[in-house]
Amino acid sequence: MNIFAEIRTSVIETLDAMVADGDLPSGLSWGNVAVEPPRDAGHGDMATNAAMVLAKGAGKPPRMIAENLAERLTTDTRIAVAEVAGPGFLNLRLHPDVWHDVVAEAIDSGSVFGHSGMGAGVKVNVEYVSANPTGPLHVGHTRGAVFGDALASLLAFAGYDVTREYYINDGGAQVDVLARSAFERYREAHGLSPEIAEGLYPGDYLVPVGEALKAEFGDKFLDQPEEVWLETVREFSTNAMMDLIRADLGSLGVKMDHFFSEKSLYGSGLIEKAIADLKSKDLIYKGTLEPPKGKMPEDWEPREQTLFRSTAHGDDVDRPIMKSDGTWTYFAPDIAYHWDKIDRGFDELIDIFGADHGGYVKRMNAAVSALSDGRVPLDVKLTQLVKLYKDGEPFKMSKRAGTFVTLRDVVEQVGPDVARFVMLTRKNDAPLDFDFAKAVEQSKENPVFYVQYAHARIRSVMRKAEEMGLEYSDNAKLEDEAEFRVAMKIAEWPRLVEIAARNHEPHRVAFYLYELAQEFHALWNRGNDRPELRFLHEGDSAATAAKIALPRAVAVVISTGLGILGVTPVEEMR
Repeated sequence: MNIFAEIRTSVIETLDAMVADGDLPSGLSWGNVAVEPPRDAGHGDMATNAAMVLAKGAGKPPRMIAENLAERLTTDTRIAVAEVAGPGFLNLRLHPDVWHDVVAEAIDSGSVFGHSGMGAGVKVNVEYVSANPTGPLHVGHTRGAVFGDALASLLAFAGYDVTREYYINDGGAQVDVLARSAFERYREAHGLSPEIAEGLYPGDYLVPVGEALKAEFGDKFLDQPEEVWLETVREFSTNAMMDLIRADLGSLGVKMDHFFSEKSLYGSGLIEKAIADLKSKDLIYKGTLEPPKGKMPEDWEPREQTLFRSTAHGDDVDRPIMKSDGTWTYFAPDIAYHWDKIDRGFDELIDIFGADHGGYVKRMNAAVSALSDGRVPLDVKLTQLVKLYKDGEPFKMSKRAGTFVTLRDVVEQVGPDVARFVMLTRKNDAPLDFDFAKAVEQSKENPVFYVQYAHARIRSVMRKAEEMGLEYSDNAKLEDEAEFRVAMKIAEWPRLVEIAARNHEPHRVAFYLYELAQEFHALWNRGNDRPELRFLHEGDSAATAAKIALPRAVAVVISTGLGILGVTPVEEMR
C-alpha cells in the first residue's frame, strides 16, 4: 500500500477529467506531477505540485488550476481537505481512516510491507568490493562492501533480479608481487630470514601462507629460481587471499553470488571478442594521443597506440587498449569483463568503486555504452574515504595488515551490525567519520542505538502484552497528533523504498529509520505524561490491543528496514 502513489493516481485521473471537460488543454505531460510529504507538517498530510508544473504548458495561472483541482479532489473519499497555498501549491489532508488502514496493512503484510514491483524482474548486476587479492580487506573496503550489499538488498526488495558479484583482480602484476611476498614467508617457515624488499607486502597475514606453502611443498622451491616457483606460488597465495577475503566479508554478513576471475579472461578469447565487437563499430583505431595536461612527465613521448574511441560515447579522451609491446592495457580486460556481463543478459549494471577510481568512471561508461549500443545502463558509484576516530580524536589501531586498518579490526571493535549501520549514515559520495566511541554510545546522537532502542522498546511491550494473554488486533486506535505522526511516517515507507532503489541510495533507508524511531520515541515520552497514550492498559485488554497495533506496525518497518541494511534488529538492549 503506497498511499502516496494511490493519491497521485487520483490526482492524475482528476487532471484527465479536467482535460476532458476543457479546463486543461490536451497533450500535457503528467510526468513531473508529484505527490509527496509537505516540507512543513502543519500544511497538511501531502502536497502536490501539479498546478505549478502544468501552468506554463496550460497557459493558465497555477492558482486557477490548483483551485479547480482542489474542488474536484474532494470527491475522493480519502481526501478530507484540499487547500491551495501560495501561487498554486495544493496541500491535502486525508481522513483519519486512511492512517488506520496503513497501520493495519503494515501489520497484515509483515516483512513484505513496502515491497515494490517497480523492478519488474529487471536483471541487475551489482559489482562491489572487488579488492586486489593481495591481503585482507581494509576499512575503505568495508564501506564499499556495506554500501554494495545494502544496495543489492534494496533493489531486490524493490522487485529487481539482483546478482551480487566480486571481480577478482588476479591478472595483473600485483599478484606476482603477492607471490614474491609469500615466498619470503615460505623461506621464513623454513627458518630463513625473510627479505621483505621495498615494494613487497610486509603484513604478518602472509606468515600462515608461508607455513601452508611449506606444508604443501616442503623444501621443493627453496633453492629454485623464480621462474620455477612463481606460477605455483602465485596461484596458491591468491587462493589463500581469496579465502581470507571471503572470511572477512562473512564477518560483516556479506555473501556474494558470483566471483569472476580477471585471469580467466586471458587465453579465453573474451578480450579479443570484446575488442573485435568495438572494432566492428569503428571504435578501435591506431593513433597518437595528445600529451597529458598539466606538468609534462619526463618519460612521455608521442607514440602510436591501439586506441578505443571512447570520446564517441562521452569520454574526455580516447583510451589505449594495447601497449606498444603488444600486450593488453589494464583497461582491455575490464572492457571484456563488462562485455561478458552484457552477454550474460543483465539489463542494468552497477559498479561500486573506491574514491581513487573517479577517473575511471567516464571510460567505463563509454565502454558499456559502446558494447551495448546504449541499451544497458551503467551506474558507477564511488565510496568516499573513511576516517577513524575515538572520542573525537584520530584513532590509530594496531594494524595486523602491516600498513592499514582491516575490515576485521573494525568488526571486532563494534560488531557487524553497528559497523554496517554507521557506514550508511552518510551518502556514499560523502566522506565518513567513524568514531568508535560514538558508534557504541547509548544516546539519541547514535543513530544505530536510537533505531535499535525503538525496536527493543516495542518488543518489550509486546512481551508484556503476551504475558497479559492479549489477543492482537490490527485495528489501531489513533487519537493523538503524535500517534498520527507515527502512522504517517509508516505510510512513507513504500514510497521511500522506491525512491531509494531508483536512485541507488540505500543511505535513505538508514535516515528514514532514524526519523521513524524519532517519532516513536516522541510518542513513548508523551505517554509518560498522558496515561491514555500508553500502549499497555492493565485490566483493559481491548484498549491495549488497540493501542499496541501502532508500535507493532513500527516494529514491522524497523525490522524490514534493518534487514535491507543487513542489520539484525535487537529484542532487548543490553
